[in-house]
Amino acid sequence: MLVTLIIGCEIAFWVLLGAGLAVRYLLRRPRAGAALLVCLPLVDLVLLAAAVADLRDGGTAAARHGLAAAYVGFSAGYGHCVVRWADARFAHRFAGGPKPPPAPRYGRARAVHEWRLFGRTAVSTAVAAALLELAVRLVADGGRTAVLGEWQVRMGAAAGIHAVVAASYTLWPRREPAASPRG
Repeated sequence: MLVTLIIGCEIAFWVLLGAGLAVRYLLRRPRAGAALLVCLPLVDLVLLAAAVADLRDGGTAAARHGLAAAYVGFSAGYGHCVVRWADARFAHRFAGGPKPPPAPRYGRARAVHEWRLFGRTAVSTAVAAALLELAVRLVADGGRTAVLGEWQVRMGAAAGIHAVVAASYTLWPRREPAASPRG
């Protein structure tokens, strides 16, 4: 049931995002579009409430609970960024907005970009880990929540890998290729 809800929440996120942008740009109703976009966090609250209710009703924590926490964490860290990304592209495609600039590819600018993304990953990890810890404390039965600690470790490992990637762009920045001579 919870896995189905996670999939449903993912679909609802993209449907709400698309509807909000369509109303904003195609129907030229920016306030109504913004109202739909403001509803995006409600999707996460529904998922969070369902996961907590499942655990409070005596359910044993499983991978689905960890996945729900990771989903909510991702939304907290990357949700605004995803909405801005989609908004810029939608505005360009359907409302004559400027073409969104690409992510930097070289040098210091790329390193800064990677560290900003890592910051979002750190927020995502912290939110998910906090939700998992809260679930462990709410259930107060180590036997039923052991898998949640494993998810915290996985999330920390993913953040650690992302930190290494960001550091690699700082320590070994890619250089812009030299312009080839034209003849």
